[in-house]
Amino acid sequence: MAKAVLPPLPYGYNALEPWIDEQTMHLHHDKHHQAYLDNLLKAITGTEFENVDPAKLLSDLVKIPEKIRGIVRNHGGGFVNHSLFWEVMAPKAGGTPTGDLAKALDKAFGGFEAFKEKFAAAAAGQFGSGWAWLVVKHDGSLALYNLPNQDSPLSSGDHPVLGLDVWEHAYYLKYQNRRAEYIANWWNVINWDKVAELYKAARK
Repeated sequence: MAKAVLPPLPYGYNALEPWIDEQTMHLHHDKHHQAYLDNLLKAITGTEFENVDPAKLLSDLVKIPEKIRGIVRNHGGGFVNHSLFWEVMAPKAGGTPTGDLAKALDKAFGGFEAFKEKFAAAAAGQFGSGWAWLVVKHDGSLALYNLPNQDSPLSSGDHPVLGLDVWEHAYYLKYQNRRAEYIANWWNVINWDKVAELYKAARK
């Protein structure tokens, strides 16, 4: 495949207002996400990994030479994680999931509200920078956990279907140190149709 490129936002920079502000979206997508991609490409250009899907690199880190493994893990993770993050949000979204995803959340967590509480706790409980993740395990079941920095669930063999960025650059301009408020408001922009699509694909 061709070299990875920065995916455009699937909506306007101000489309997630008032929950996520326009200035943050500009900086987060155009500066932070771009920097992760630039640093990843700098490390793999001229190697056998140059045209490999970054998600595939993350799923098999042991094959990456040690001298660039940390860069691939951190910056490749940052690129892939953010590429998913933009997709699982949408304007005029939120609400509750339906269909097979809703049933799976009920089975795994005892209902949607219980899932929200556990996910929010994982996001709030991540010390320092990192992410909270809802993933599909190898047996098709759902699990949630947090990971530090830009570590990806792909590196553990899991398929991420929903992720929340709790790095300060994701929320500090609007929320300052109020991470809990950012987490609570984020439920208003989740694109459950996309999450359900990712869930279905991961179970194939």
